[in-house]
Amino acid sequence: MIEAGHFAAFLALVFSGLQAGFGLAGDRARSGLFAKIAFTTMVFAFLTLVWAFARSDFSVELVASHSHTLKPFGYKIAGTWGNHEGSMALWCVVALGFAASAAWLMKSDRPAFEARTLGAQGLLSFGSLAYLLFASSPFTRLDPAPLQGQGLNPLLQDPALAIHPPMLYIGYVGYSFVFALAAAGLIEGRIDRQWATTARNWALAAFVPLTLGIALGSYWAYYELGWGGWWFWDPVENASLMPWLIGAALMHSIIVTEKRGSFSAWTALLAVLAFCFSMLGAFLVRSGVLTSVHAFAVDPLRGSLLLAGLLVFGGAALLLFALRAPKVSGGPSWTAASREGALMGNNLVLTVATATVMLGTLFPLLAEALGETISVGEPYFNLTFTPIMALALIALPVVQAWAWGRADLSSLWKWAAGFAGLVGLFWLAGIGPLDIPLLAGFGLALGVWLVFGAAQEIWRRAKTAARLPKMPLRVWGMTIAHAGLGIFVIGAVLQTSGRTQTTLALQEGESQPVAGWVVQLEDVSSIEGPNWYADRATLSVRKGSARSELQPQKRYYPAARMPTSETAIHKTGTGDLYVALGDGRRNREGETRWTFEIFHNPLIDLIYLGVALIALGGGLSMAGKRTRTSNRTGETA
Repeated sequence: MIEAGHFAAFLALVFSGLQAGFGLAGDRARSGLFAKIAFTTMVFAFLTLVWAFARSDFSVELVASHSHTLKPFGYKIAGTWGNHEGSMALWCVVALGFAASAAWLMKSDRPAFEARTLGAQGLLSFGSLAYLLFASSPFTRLDPAPLQGQGLNPLLQDPALAIHPPMLYIGYVGYSFVFALAAAGLIEGRIDRQWATTARNWALAAFVPLTLGIALGSYWAYYELGWGGWWFWDPVENASLMPWLIGAALMHSIIVTEKRGSFSAWTALLAVLAFCFSMLGAFLVRSGVLTSVHAFAVDPLRGSLLLAGLLVFGGAALLLFALRAPKVSGGPSWTAASREGALMGNNLVLTVATATVMLGTLFPLLAEALGETISVGEPYFNLTFTPIMALALIALPVVQAWAWGRADLSSLWKWAAGFAGLVGLFWLAGIGPLDIPLLAGFGLALGVWLVFGAAQEIWRRAKTAARLPKMPLRVWGMTIAHAGLGIFVIGAVLQTSGRTQTTLALQEGESQPVAGWVVQLEDVSSIEGPNWYADRATLSVRKGSARSELQPQKRYYPAARMPTSETAIHKTGTGDLYVALGDGRRNREGETRWTFEIFHNPLIDLIYLGVALIALGGGLSMAGKRTRTSNRTGETA
């Protein structure tokens, strides 16, 4: 089976090359056919790897390095992509899957454009497959085969981490297909309203999975790593945040191109940048230049090849834009005081925010290459990224009601007074009953402001009788996503400003108060799992009439020779009581005291609810159909 899969992967390489050649030559039929065949053969190749992991076939080096007979079956399957080689194989499957989907779904009156899109995507797929097969093959055999495998990294043996990588890959590779659309449009010199209508859903098809993938990674780090936070500004976290920010700018720019025909060259540039940042994210995670629990460490040669691929494909993308962008029509003129102007401002803010994240992520790596050690952490991002994004969020409820062409600014002072009054109200509440810092009060006011803006937009459109039930899904998607953004801001501010951390040392039967709760250690016992053993503490927590039991664990995986911390979380309705078990220390009297890190994270679930609403809004917008634009108001019907 594994030899058949290896052969099928080489067939996928050949067919993706044919897809690229015929596509760039303008042959839609043959390029589409080869795209479907390449995808089919690569799916078969990937399934043979899944089969090898399911059977614990240790004659395959990848299985021997990342699986074990005692590992639960579900994590055996997840082990297929829980490593560098397997994840690159999945990457190729997704890349070819986008091309095959496009070959099936794209039906327009521009066959040459569709062919060139498939050709550009085929070229990117060919490069990915060539790297997979010649530099990072998952099909390598071992002879003789070992009797047992080394096991998957225990940190990756988690449901969220089984789903997180495929979601990220759909997002990353999705932007490669949006770039393929832009490349075809640039070659023809047509980035117009018809192009934007085609590109919008493909951009959303990348944005929504990338959003969910980032959220899954954040939540996994929250409950698995024992540090009690939801975002660490880890370089690998930033690697996925950068294409997300550019992708958000791209979606808003596509709206202008679709509705007005403006921003054509700018939209194409954002598509190129989204692709480049996706490749940068892949390089950072897989090159070995970063040390992170999220990253795959590979040897320097393969890291150099990834860097070369980034430079070649990214450079070619930027060169194509530089050569062809002057041929693209600019569309009708617009003013700053219009919806077009507001969306351009949004684009610029998101682009600058991405640049600050990139600087904070790459500068330590560049400094290290020059022999210096520099750490860039949360303070830098709080001083740069946060104020930049705050400007865009303050303006969002105001400008979403502006008309195309020219906005009515007569009510601008009312919006300004409303926001200032809201901030003042939260500052007074912060000084009084809320007892929070002024910046936290400003952040809460900003989150409420965004939710209010989304509600006001619905109310504005509902003024006409019977209009609300007929409101397009695209408008519902926009308002739900903006409301989700506000809920996310509220949750992030409350968790960051109100989080408490306490370190306890308890012996059995002893109790101490933490964040209004009384925590008592009942006992610590030894338990075994399918491929691990652990110390498990049983804690009873009580607050008034509320009672609960928490059982954090300290696990050890013999095959991987690695310990992990399994946290215990009690959701109180107003936040999480979060417990991580530390080590046991025996004192002179022979008593053992166990250390615990205990966090209280107020309303942290609002963060993930907000992200879920952003993804839901994107999904609804993708499901909605394009509607005509009213000449009178310039609003979506």
